[in-house]
Amino acid sequence: MTMLSVENLSLHYGAAQALRGVSVEAAVGEVTCVLGRNGVGKTSLLRAIAGHRPVSGGAIRFDGSDITFLQPYERAGLGIAYVPQGREIFPLLTVRENLETGFAPLKRAERRLPGEIFELFPVLKSMLHRRGGDLSGGQQQQLAIARALVTRPRLLVLDEPTEGIQPSIIKDIGRAIDYLRGQKSMAILLVEQYFEFARDLADRFVVMERGEIVQKGTRQALGRDDVRQRLAI
Repeated sequence: MTMLSVENLSLHYGAAQALRGVSVEAAVGEVTCVLGRNGVGKTSLLRAIAGHRPVSGGAIRFDGSDITFLQPYERAGLGIAYVPQGREIFPLLTVRENLETGFAPLKRAERRLPGEIFELFPVLKSMLHRRGGDLSGGQQQQLAIARALVTRPRLLVLDEPTEGIQPSIIKDIGRAIDYLRGQKSMAILLVEQYFEFARDLADRFVVMERGEIVQKGTRQALGRDDVRQRLAI
């Protein structure tokens, strides 16, 4: 089932056009990877989906409904969870308090920390009373993903979760994403530059250049040399 459908999306920063007619879909039980070099519009696409940037053309549909002009908190209430590049955890709040900020879009009866997040990221359970700013970069990334999962998302949007992260935690994050896909309760949209990470996880992929999609396909096509060349610096 298609959970997200981005149709012919355009986005501008002043006179500069960041997205040109971009169309992407994300289905429940699948990981869709958006690939490309720095500055090609990947983060702009995710910000548009999360409602953090207004679009200048096209449409965004979530579970069949047009959400193009909804505010970020309204999209969160529908089940869209966004983990931005740089994590954006609250450094002065404890790990528990950071996780509890995920309660905002939930009904009062649903405001509890699901045990699943500690199964996926066990280190967080032993650090509940530590400040977020005292965690390593990799631990902060795990915290940011766990905070998104607290919202019980139907669409999980991840912007470069491997950036600046040590290899052991990259593997932990990959296992968590694979587990979440296997639950078949959400769609996952992942922006990534780390080719091997994307290749191992993607069910479908799109490659962007200069604000446009120049290639798309299934996991089986992702290992081709022409895809690698488009990602090479």
